[in-house]
Amino acid sequence: MSFVNLFLFPLRCFIHKDFHDVVDRMSLLNKLLFMMVHLIDKLNLWHRLPVFLGLLYLAARRHLHQQYNLINVDRTFTIDVTSNRVVEKYNDPFNEGCGSELPFFGRNMMPVVQHEKLKNPDPMVVATKLLARRKFIDTGKQFNMIAASWIQFMIHDWIDHLEDTQQIELRAPEEVASECPLKSLKFFKTKQTPTGLCDIKTGHLNIRTPQWDGSAIYGSRSEVSKKVRTFKDGKLKLSENGLLEQDENGKIISGDVRNAWAGLVTLQALFVQEHNLVCDTLKKEYPELKDEELYRHAKRVTAAVIAKIHTIDWTVELLNTDTLLAGMRANWYGLLGKKFKDTFGHVGGSILSGFVGMKKPEDHGVPYSLTEEFTSVYRMHQLLPDTLELRNIDATPGLNKSLPLTNEILMEDLIGGKGNENLSRIGFTKQMVSMGHQASGALELWNYPIWMRDLIAQDVDGTDRPDPIDLAALEIYRDRERSVARYNEFRRRMLQIPITKWEDLSDDMEVIKTLNEVYGDDVEQLDLLVGMSAEKKIKGFAISETAFFIFLIMASRRLEADKFFTSYYNEETYTKKGLEWVNTTESLKDVLDRHYPEMTEKWMNSNSAFSVWNSPPEPHNPIPVYFRVPRT
Repeated sequence: MSFVNLFLFPLRCFIHKDFHDVVDRMSLLNKLLFMMVHLIDKLNLWHRLPVFLGLLYLAARRHLHQQYNLINVDRTFTIDVTSNRVVEKYNDPFNEGCGSELPFFGRNMMPVVQHEKLKNPDPMVVATKLLARRKFIDTGKQFNMIAASWIQFMIHDWIDHLEDTQQIELRAPEEVASECPLKSLKFFKTKQTPTGLCDIKTGHLNIRTPQWDGSAIYGSRSEVSKKVRTFKDGKLKLSENGLLEQDENGKIISGDVRNAWAGLVTLQALFVQEHNLVCDTLKKEYPELKDEELYRHAKRVTAAVIAKIHTIDWTVELLNTDTLLAGMRANWYGLLGKKFKDTFGHVGGSILSGFVGMKKPEDHGVPYSLTEEFTSVYRMHQLLPDTLELRNIDATPGLNKSLPLTNEILMEDLIGGKGNENLSRIGFTKQMVSMGHQASGALELWNYPIWMRDLIAQDVDGTDRPDPIDLAALEIYRDRERSVARYNEFRRRMLQIPITKWEDLSDDMEVIKTLNEVYGDDVEQLDLLVGMSAEKKIKGFAISETAFFIFLIMASRRLEADKFFTSYYNEETYTKKGLEWVNTTESLKDVLDRHYPEMTEKWMNSNSAFSVWNSPPEPHNPIPVYFRVPRT
């Protein structure tokens, strides 16, 4: 036992027994930070602390995760040689493969192999008894259908696993067969690929570029990137009605077309419009720029706008607290804030001026990737309702700019080719306004859409597959197949106190009874998706705290490890006009106002385009955000 461990030995009784080993291996600084974090966790206190103290807690916890929850699964290293954001390679100065097609998914914790437990308990039993929607539960005014569409827009930018050619079949057990829309489902295994490492011998490949490069509209492969371009003035293809063009087979032309629905396609179209407007602006400002230069500059600008909206607009609505408002803005602007940074530039490092504009990227000694655990906590299909409520945009807006319903359309009719046809009839404006006025679903038990349990999935080219899937059951299976820890072990490895009984997770007796039916009294068998759905939410959070701590580390990492948000965030890379475009864009509302100036003025009453549009705007709070006390 080291002198430090001997000195701190009396404190071991204070530390949860599951963390003794990891704390013994920590440096003195990290031990002290862990003690602070652990004490606050035991008191369930951090989200009730004054904002500035809450930020200190989150900074300490993020530091610990950077030390202990970033694990490399790729041996490729090289030196950066280009200043272009490309889809093949060289987006990370430390690692050739980072940001390119087919990198490995990294890890936030070592894999927990579950090959003997892939069907224990049966995924279709879990989906039927604990996930399947009974009655739609919404998020009230906090989160709307634009917000639900936005996260799919981001997922189509970041992550998609390479599949094997071997199929697996799951059959519904007799006890739930009568309640399952499908009696069996067939799907492809996730492809296992050798890593060349000793400790993690195999991993999984990502077929989308994991960096924030706008690949949902630009593509993750060269051939797709070429297909979406007009090769005139740097622009992307767009139909005259403001929606995406379609090819001769009726498939949309976009950077990512797999498993699309009308909400996602609407956002893809909006940001194609944004790209093309950037091209027009840059051409007017710099007439000497040719097609390729205009395209590359506009791509960087548009990708940065998307990243900024996600950071300081979407996430702030998802985690609707003053602490996270301050934290997410600090990620972009630093503690000194926007006005100081706009006036004096990036000074004092990431704490004072944010990650954006740092002198060099920071990967904390682990090459950038998105992770298996990141994929798992972004399973948010409960956000989707059963129908989209279409609004009458020809009617006079009522109280709080509300609009009457015209009709409802089944979500099944807004997917794939049928969805493209219906979106063309609905039109961009009506689709966007309707999504703005409709609340999304809540990430709760018994709120997983039934229509997604009999779903036609697609290949990467947008072609429908022959076998329908039960997506709820498949998501349970995927976490196990990809060796993602189950809920309790996941929490341990993220330095969160595990549960010991079902009552630690929920006060609802029906939840406790059903968990016991499915998992018995073994809390260690609880699946991650189920646990996150059952977990008591922090006031203002649309997601679980367990999911949030993965967000805490990865949301920062997406910015700080990317040279286009750090050392290359300058006028040379973006142009002076392009950098001004990014710096003056604060929200999705700003983008909508550029292209549809009458839309938000006429139909949006809320502060954010991601909250329900007829909700009252947040009242002005004269107290500076760092000095606020959380609302109770």
